[in-house]
Amino acid sequence: MNDSRWASIDAFAEQNRDNILRDITRLVAVPSVEGTPEPGAPFGRGPKAALDKALEIAAELGLDTHDADGYIGWAETGPIADGQKYLATITHTDVVPEGNGWDADPYTVRVRDGWLLGRGVADDKGPSILCLYALKYLKDNGVALKYPVRALLGTNEETHMHDVEYYEEHFPMPAFCFTPDAEFPVCNGEKGGFSGELVSPVFAGGVIVDFVGGVARNAVPDRAACTVRVPASALKPTEGVTFEAGEAGATVIRGWGKSGHAAMPEGTVNAIGLIVRCLLESGVCTPAETAYLEVLRTLHASTDGSALGIAAADEVFTPLTIIGGTIKMDGGRLRQSFDCRYPTSTNGETLTAAMKAACGTAAALEKVEVKVPFYIAADSPAIQTLITTYNEVTGENKTPFTMGGGTYARHFPYAVSFGPEHTDIALPDFAGPMHGANEGTPFEKLIEALKIYILALLRLQEIEL
Repeated sequence: MNDSRWASIDAFAEQNRDNILRDITRLVAVPSVEGTPEPGAPFGRGPKAALDKALEIAAELGLDTHDADGYIGWAETGPIADGQKYLATITHTDVVPEGNGWDADPYTVRVRDGWLLGRGVADDKGPSILCLYALKYLKDNGVALKYPVRALLGTNEETHMHDVEYYEEHFPMPAFCFTPDAEFPVCNGEKGGFSGELVSPVFAGGVIVDFVGGVARNAVPDRAACTVRVPASALKPTEGVTFEAGEAGATVIRGWGKSGHAAMPEGTVNAIGLIVRCLLESGVCTPAETAYLEVLRTLHASTDGSALGIAAADEVFTPLTIIGGTIKMDGGRLRQSFDCRYPTSTNGETLTAAMKAACGTAAALEKVEVKVPFYIAADSPAIQTLITTYNEVTGENKTPFTMGGGTYARHFPYAVSFGPEHTDIALPDFAGPMHGANEGTPFEKLIEALKIYILALLRLQEIEL
């Protein structure tokens, strides 16, 4: 590294190792799954408590802080004048539900063989702390800033991103923003999003008593359970499925899969799909139930959408993905949510039509949401600044990429996602992916990411935005 500022950056990061681990631990300790809205806490007590904790940490680091009515907050290097261009980072302090399969308390950070384990260490509480320390470096070193820097802290990224929508409505947007909520080196494009629910009719006198599974629409469920009014002897043994006695002669069918992020479903096993297959192969359901389950079987048959007739690919993005996330009984109807990430070669209208065709008269398509694909040219000045910085620090020769995950970047006029995950690092047996059990991230890579972020923020000061 031949940048004259590197020695100072390196020393700062190394000196703050223990403090960074302490503060990640403090933030992870606050459960922050979306809950019931309350005054001053539009997304529930958990996300608001996590935002409060992050702002508390920021204030301890000597940064100016602001809470925008509980929707979003930020720390900054100093006041930003009206009309002044500024840089921003944006992370989120809300998390997906902890789910099943953890080896220990999800909200207590553990360190094992150099890895941090805990809900949010990777997505996105660990990166939130990194951004605060990057701003601390700028302020402690009295860096003259052409563009002040604001570290935005969201509270609703995992569900609807209403937090950043609120920010856009009430505050001027940054000249450039990056979000540490994906993989390195630089992600300059995100697939479109297509989501909704497949809803059954009311099953009067049906066999299915209850069906529950999944923790979030955008996560492949590793566990599900369905209670049916038939004995276990009437059910066909199915791989990944177990039976146990329920009440009044009923049987509880349990599916045991493998969880993962909806945008990266390769290698996952959907527990809901396992139970659906068991029920259909057993032939115990009513005609109406069977017809609905056939719709679900089509949904779960492939994560590339081929069974639904919606498989798609282009030259910018990886192929389309689709998963079933959660299922529940609500008012006598089953509701199966789904999450689809699609490239530019298809669109929301085409996907909606295909899904309605798959439903036929057996199910209804409800709560449809569509987000168009997002893309920023890789040769734009800010993106080139980030990719050059990453390559110089790591000694690699990477290029920007696109992905299926959805981040805050698509809500800003000029933004990308920028680490800190590394897809080339294999997860150890004791660690899991983002949104999975035992969520883990290597601590050394977080420290390296902090150095990259500081240098990138300094270099962004040197270009015209």
